[in-house]
Amino acid sequence: MKNMLMTCALLAFTSAAFAAPAAAPAPKSAQQNKMVTCNADASGKKGDERKAFMKGCLSAKPTPPAATPQQNKMKTCNVEATGKKGDERKAFMKTCLSAQK
Repeated sequence: MKNMLMTCALLAFTSAAFAAPAAAPAPKSAQQNKMVTCNADASGKKGDERKAFMKGCLSAKPTPPAATPQQNKMKTCNVEATGKKGDERKAFMKTCLSAQK
């Protein structure tokens, strides 16, 4: 009797441990997200007008994100540091990047 209870408990535990987890939806690729967005924007268009719109929308390159203030500061300091080398450049960049505007 004891062995039977142990076997049942073991079977219940192993079947729960090896049961297939619920399948999560696969993440959408960038192209799939673009298709969803373009499709929503094309609502109301029909025929050749829709085809042309979808072609242009799907082939459009995404706009790059705007540069952050820190990135802008880095570009400015980098230009100002032209001609400096080694420790001199390192010291200049450190003070330039930490300076308040």
